[in-house]
Amino acid sequence: MYHLVVFASGGGTTLQAIINAIETQELPNCKIDLVISNMADCYALERAKNAGIETYVIQNKKASQIDLELENVLKNYSVNLIVLAGYLKKIGSKLVEKYTIINTHPSLIPKFCGKGMYGMKVHEAVVNAHEKVSGATVHYVNHQYDEGNIISQTQIDVLPLDTAEDVAEKVKAAEKIQLIEVIKKLSNPPH
Repeated sequence: MYHLVVFASGGGTTLQAIINAIETQELPNCKIDLVISNMADCYALERAKNAGIETYVIQNKKASQIDLELENVLKNYSVNLIVLAGYLKKIGSKLVEKYTIINTHPSLIPKFCGKGMYGMKVHEAVVNAHEKVSGATVHYVNHQYDEGNIISQTQIDVLPLDTAEDVAEKVKAAEKIQLIEVIKKLSNPPH
């Protein structure tokens, strides 16, 4: 079994896509052992509970304490992969060094990424820059925001009349499909 821990801060639609892929056997040898959030009231935690997945809400506010807290929580699990699915906090260096961590980002890195570039801010920047394409990137997490090695990118067309909301919908759809493909590859390495 390939054990996943998912970090989320929002509605959990990406988490739900992973849960669905596991339930439909698209990810047959994967299991989400834990969903972690920095927000006690995020809907991702409800989605996890509805699927019978353990949840954990980060208690500390200081980055150094969060790192230690998460280390203490994660040592109780067999973790093959940590997936950041709309998680809005930087991951501490100890976790980056100890675990394989991937992140989804709603643009074609290196464009429209880095500290403060998340969610609708990214899509508004794409539209304001009159980009003809945007997309989603799955990358490994390192010590800098959105600078880890790119695993996969999916491109979507940005039409002249598209709003930031239109771009967001296209990117979200592509992002979920792409993330499931990446997890499938990581959980089934070639022999």
